[in-house]
Amino acid sequence: MLSKRALLCALACATVLVAADARAQTYPTKPIRMIVPFPPGGPIDVMGRLVGDRLSQGLGQTVVIENRPGAGAVIGSKAVASAEPDGYTLLFGSSGSLAVTPALYKNAGYDPVKSFAPVAAVSEGTMLLAVNSTLPAKSVAELVAHAKANAGKLNYGSGLGTPPHIAWGLFKLLTKTDVLYVPYKGAAPAITDLIAGQLHFIIDSPGVLLPHVEQGKLRALAVTSPKRSADLPDVPTMAEAGYPKFVMTFWTGVMAPAGTPQAVVERLNRVINDGLRSAEMKASLARFRVEPRPGTPQDFAAFIASESKKWAGVISSAGIKVQ
Repeated sequence: MLSKRALLCALACATVLVAADARAQTYPTKPIRMIVPFPPGGPIDVMGRLVGDRLSQGLGQTVVIENRPGAGAVIGSKAVASAEPDGYTLLFGSSGSLAVTPALYKNAGYDPVKSFAPVAAVSEGTMLLAVNSTLPAKSVAELVAHAKANAGKLNYGSGLGTPPHIAWGLFKLLTKTDVLYVPYKGAAPAITDLIAGQLHFIIDSPGVLLPHVEQGKLRALAVTSPKRSADLPDVPTMAEAGYPKFVMTFWTGVMAPAGTPQAVVERLNRVINDGLRSAEMKASLARFRVEPRPGTPQDFAAFIASESKKWAGVISSAGIKVQ
């Protein structure tokens, strides 16, 4: 028989659970804010708005997108990590903000695993290694040979602290080449200089590189996904090119502050997954050369933990730093 104290504790716990369940059933009762830690207009921002629209339709509440860029996505991500865990503040995160940035910035102020409750993965896509069309290299092997024959003379550029920046470190590490890294404020100016010949190669999203490949200004050498891209069926993977450890994708997903009620997380997950399975959402994401990635919150949590560990190791081994 339970003691009086044990019985009271059990009743108290049951009351808390019932109250939490009731809140989850009525959630949401007011507008939801989803923070995108990047400037408006870019691919991540647009994908975040697509997800926001789906959430608004599925939940019957307005979802307000708030762009809070700066400090390599630290400002926006930290704001969500410290928000009230009630389901009314969400983060539209990415491989950059959730795997790269916390490993690069020692005082980011948030932990990708401990500070958030993963809600749902949204998209995943490959990256593309492309060279200036005037470069003699027509394969990864030829690019590596050319880089070794011209040690310290080849230039690679990207936004500082971004996945393409980490891709440069991984390339150097696995190919044992000496390639100079040139920091840029973003992908657009780096690609402009790549086309002009001031940079020799880059590893970035096919969505921003393919138009220039199709125009003959750039040459595609390899993709970084485990399998070939449907957009570039004749372009080998880095694994096929001789570098099986060079597997790198860029991804996005929705996070809530740690401590958000599980019932709220699961409801958000269901609505997002329903949207990702729709033909309309698949077509919208295809414009960015990415695929929808429906799954459970647990799936996404395990994936983030794995990615965080993987890229922290690459950043450390390659000696990548930001000032």
